[in-house]
Amino acid sequence: MENNKNLTPSEGLEKLKELVNAINICLFSTNLQKNDGATFGPMSAQEVDEDGNIWFFSGLDSDKNLEIQKDNVVQLVFSDPSQSSYLIVNGVAEIVIDSKKVEELWSPEIKIWFEKGKEDPNISLIKVKTQTAFYWDKEGNKMINFFKYLASVATGSNLTTSVKGSIKV
Repeated sequence: MENNKNLTPSEGLEKLKELVNAINICLFSTNLQKNDGATFGPMSAQEVDEDGNIWFFSGLDSDKNLEIQKDNVVQLVFSDPSQSSYLIVNGVAEIVIDSKKVEELWSPEIKIWFEKGKEDPNISLIKVKTQTAFYWDKEGNKMINFFKYLASVATGSNLTTSVKGSIKV
């Protein structure tokens, strides 16, 4: 069973944060006019801020940054099939050089990509301003959904409920 639920800006911001934080890794696509999948690449979201912007670390000399400099319209695809959670974000990307924001978002695993740490001269941030977003998710408590799934298997009827809709931020 599927319900449509378009979210208000405050609900939308909370749902955006919830899904991005839970899924974390997305396929980040640039050069959408080409539309062949070659510019999709996995990236780890660091934060969704209070304005609905999604932040990423990226190398100044990376292909992603070069592509954004040519065309800053991007699409992010978050997917967690194990939880039946999906999110598509369409937005505009901006390359940001901000040592205070780097400090705020830094975590030890980021050093894998930036060997010189927070002061690495190749470090930059990408801020994606969310323009539109669409989600699909399971409604309710995960434990209850697990039991609904088991009951669905036993009865041959789908007792789980999913929800989908647009997110406004």
